[in-house]
Amino acid sequence: MCLLVTALLAQASQAMESFVVRDIRLEGLSRISPGTVFNYLPVKVGDTFDEGKSADAVKALFKTGLFDDVKLERDGDVLVVKVKERRAIAQITITGNSDIKTEDLLKGLKENGFAEGDVYDKSKLDRVALELQRQYFALGKYGVKIDTKVTDLDNNRVAIAINISEGRVARIKQINIVGNKAFGEKELLKQFKLSTPTAFSFFTRADQYSKQKLAADLESLRSYYLDRGYINFNVESTQVSITPDKNDVYVTVNISEGDQFTLDDVKLAGQLIVPQEDLFKVIRTRKGMIFSRKAATDSTKGITERLGKDGYAFANVNAVPDIHADKKTVTLTYFIDPGKRVYVRRINFFGNTKTRDEVLRREMRQMEGAYLDTTKVERSKVRLQRLNYFKSVNVETPAVPGTTDQVDVNFTVEEQPSGNLLLGLGFSQSQGLIFNTNVTQDNFLGSGKRVDFAFNNSDINRAYRLGYLDPYWTVDGVSQGYSIGYQETNVSDLNIIPYDSAVFTVGTQFGIPLTEFNSINFGLQYEKTNISNTTSLTTQQVLDFLRREGHNFDDIKLTTSFAYDTRNKAFLPDRGTLHQITGELATPGGDLEFYKLFYDARWFYPLTDNYTLALHGRFGYGDSYGKTQTLPFFENFYAGGPRTVRGYEEDTLGPKDVNNLALGGNVEIVGNAELILPVPYFSDIESLRISGFVDTGNVYGVNESVDLGQLRYSAGLAGIWASPFGVLTVSIAQPFNTQATDRKQAFQFTFGTSF
Repeated sequence: MCLLVTALLAQASQAMESFVVRDIRLEGLSRISPGTVFNYLPVKVGDTFDEGKSADAVKALFKTGLFDDVKLERDGDVLVVKVKERRAIAQITITGNSDIKTEDLLKGLKENGFAEGDVYDKSKLDRVALELQRQYFALGKYGVKIDTKVTDLDNNRVAIAINISEGRVARIKQINIVGNKAFGEKELLKQFKLSTPTAFSFFTRADQYSKQKLAADLESLRSYYLDRGYINFNVESTQVSITPDKNDVYVTVNISEGDQFTLDDVKLAGQLIVPQEDLFKVIRTRKGMIFSRKAATDSTKGITERLGKDGYAFANVNAVPDIHADKKTVTLTYFIDPGKRVYVRRINFFGNTKTRDEVLRREMRQMEGAYLDTTKVERSKVRLQRLNYFKSVNVETPAVPGTTDQVDVNFTVEEQPSGNLLLGLGFSQSQGLIFNTNVTQDNFLGSGKRVDFAFNNSDINRAYRLGYLDPYWTVDGVSQGYSIGYQETNVSDLNIIPYDSAVFTVGTQFGIPLTEFNSINFGLQYEKTNISNTTSLTTQQVLDFLRREGHNFDDIKLTTSFAYDTRNKAFLPDRGTLHQITGELATPGGDLEFYKLFYDARWFYPLTDNYTLALHGRFGYGDSYGKTQTLPFFENFYAGGPRTVRGYEEDTLGPKDVNNLALGGNVEIVGNAELILPVPYFSDIESLRISGFVDTGNVYGVNESVDLGQLRYSAGLAGIWASPFGVLTVSIAQPFNTQATDRKQAFQFTFGTSF
């Protein structure tokens, strides 16, 4: 091409003499518009054309990449530009691909300037083939073959056919680490996501090599050593070899560990606007400890957050190690530049098309006009999440233009339907077929008030409920609610002693926030209970109670509870703690006199970005007082089933009668430990969760001593999905420490909404 241009330039220079251009004529155009040529041509009518202009014109037109040939001629005072257009790409077809979608490949070609309608350039086609090959190499398919075929069409066009033979995925046959002394190779390979083939490789694809995966694993290896004091650790080299058949990959990593270093001192430097003792409280590194980069990074983050509490939102904190190689020690200094204290000009909300601004604003802990407290901003975000009105809540703190010490706090929310009209069917293994009518409005008319009506009909229950709750009855956050309900239960269809009950309730409740995380609740409820339809299978204990106390009961119940709650979400939380103590008292003057006490504790702790440990413990105790001799049998605790100890039939644990039917008890002990797992391919769906669990629990009767050796256990996998049709829960469990009378049920599920 260079020789051709040079020759043409020489030819043009020899043929052209200086003259004034009175007109310009274009020849050879078919697809390209004359305006495009005139736009690039550095010669205009009225210009004096000479050898220099001739060379510039030819260069400019060739530089466009639109022409295979350019000639300049003179016809009197007319400049004649003769061109031969390059062929255009009329069609691109791709065959043989399965791992990468055709539309994704075409999109990649277009981004590289190779698409239908573009000018055909063979060099670009060669580069495209190399780029496609690189994409398949990233997938571990090193045997890929890419063939291209160019077919001439009419009107100076071409059709491009790309045929891909993907080949097999190259598997990692072996990973070797050379140079390790402090840690065994097996331990180090645990830090790698890449691995040799395992039983789950078809799912995890961890045995498929890619350069990006190896780079990430090497960084994990580096972090492993730096977090254990090996400050001079280095990856000397990596060798990746592929077998001739392109099917197996061998990876060798050569490392230099260096010596292990400890901290001989930890210092603070810079502008210490916060007392040093406050800063050292958040510093995780101490004199005498083994140096850890993670601990240093966490300490830097802790100092930044502590400064953020006092309004220094843009503080700069750097941890600088001073290495003493001869002593194998490190002096770690945290240099602090707090910057200016930042104030909040305005708090803005975006995306709340239905929810009133005041409903969001009353959840704010960061105030306008005050200095920016990053912990209060984050707490405000959590409080918005806990409303359960929004799919997502995001917050930004952009600087106010023209200022250096002011920001706006912008909350962007994505609303979700807070009203629910559910007409549907559900199924529970304990309750059978369930018909639901449930009208709920958690955010009635955008006011934040809750109104609900529910009707539930199953083989066991028929229930009606109407409720109302104002979470901000007062501006201080005191809540007030009312409810009225009626429920009929055919207990004979459960796994417990047979009888029927009909219960009418009407009540009111108040909630009072004591601090940001502590609250106390009070409830007053009238309850009318009727017990009927006892059978020959009804245990003597129940018959004695009914003969002594009667079948109809009118009671006034007082309920009070204290809660400490730091959980981050109302539904499916993944961090935070709940401690709740509840007392329930059937007051003197009613037909029955008894009390029940509950303690419920839940703890969610993120182990990593993808795994969360959840612990749950529940203890319940009930007894009678005054004129009532025993705790009413219909107030007993029951255990077993999806809500307590999975793997056992619902409500079957604890004391039983001669017919092996559960009697319930006045003492309940339940514990659950769960490891919340990432959901493959659905990690962004917050309404879906899977976990591995261990459950334990039992109930004990009035005349029984609490024997922890009688606790039942189970272990298994569970899933929960808040679908548009109701909550679906599924579990499969293996029971342990079972007794001959236990009724086991490995697979359990419920679907639909029940009350």
